[in-house]
Amino acid sequence: MSGATLETAFTKLVGVRHPLVQTGMGWVAGPRLVSASANAGALGILASATMTLDQLRSAVREVKSRTDEPFGVNLRADAGDARDRVRVIIDEGVRVASFALAPSRDLIAELKDAGVVVVPSIGARRHAEKVAAWGADAVIVQGGEGGGHTGDVATTVLLPQVVDAVDIPVIGAGGFHDGRGLVAALAYGAAGVAMGTRFLLTSDSTVPDAVKARYLAATVKDVTVTTAVDGLPHRMLRTDLVDSLERAGRTRALVQAVRRAAGFRKLSGLSWPQMVRDGLAMKHGKELSWSQVLLAANTPMLLKASMVEGRTDLGVMASGQVAGVIEDLPSCEELVARVMSEARHVLGTLPTPG
Repeated sequence: MSGATLETAFTKLVGVRHPLVQTGMGWVAGPRLVSASANAGALGILASATMTLDQLRSAVREVKSRTDEPFGVNLRADAGDARDRVRVIIDEGVRVASFALAPSRDLIAELKDAGVVVVPSIGARRHAEKVAAWGADAVIVQGGEGGGHTGDVATTVLLPQVVDAVDIPVIGAGGFHDGRGLVAALAYGAAGVAMGTRFLLTSDSTVPDAVKARYLAATVKDVTVTTAVDGLPHRMLRTDLVDSLERAGRTRALVQAVRRAAGFRKLSGLSWPQMVRDGLAMKHGKELSWSQVLLAANTPMLLKASMVEGRTDLGVMASGQVAGVIEDLPSCEELVARVMSEARHVLGTLPTPG
């Protein structure tokens, strides 16, 4: 480590100053947060799944107007317009394409041919091996501590397993929020860490103050994993809504899902068949009830209610377990500087051989 920077294979690959990634959280990772993260020296990733194509192009241009630093765009590989979104990324000169699911070999090749760095997010060793074989430049590996859709293998087990399995830079995610965690990830062989909840809880995040207060008040035990929202394991804050979804019988759950789906359909302009197709695409081979299919299709609305409208009573709040240990709202610049300072301190106090 020299000065305030820490060069790794990942920082060299994407051109950022620090081995830190701000993840692409729907309704949260907009131009303001992404540009603030990028200006702080981390890789900011813009969440595009909740945007139309025109909104994505506009958001990319807004980020570019706010920073000259590299940044990325996250998109769903299974989206019907994924190729159109890839074209926006290429046309606008975005440095990194991040995927929530494994992109196809063709999409990876198209992006790499255009000079875009491809960084899928994965939750299992076999997925990392697959995308690496297809040409991905790096992978973000999320352990079970991470927020949103998550697996059940802890980062401390999954991360070294993936590092040993692939020859591309690996970014650890799930459970990271400070410099100690960064050093631990580096010790496992990672080239950096990605943080979602920690960047959500900054002054640069546009999430309403009342929602941030709910996160800050949460203990580790207030963060739960539930399948009641869309049939898939989803880590979030435990709320009355989550409790009601878990208690609801199938008929009641279907009525609730139809009502929420109607709201999402009105906002998005999607037809009912399109929404059902999207819901089915998100189930990843799981057996879902019709209410869960509809909830899977309109989960973005449940997130929007909290993350945009501040309605913690009507929405869900995806959250990593680290929400239980986060107690402040620094700016992205302050956060990144603090993480790197902590990492330098930890490295300086480690015992030396001999």
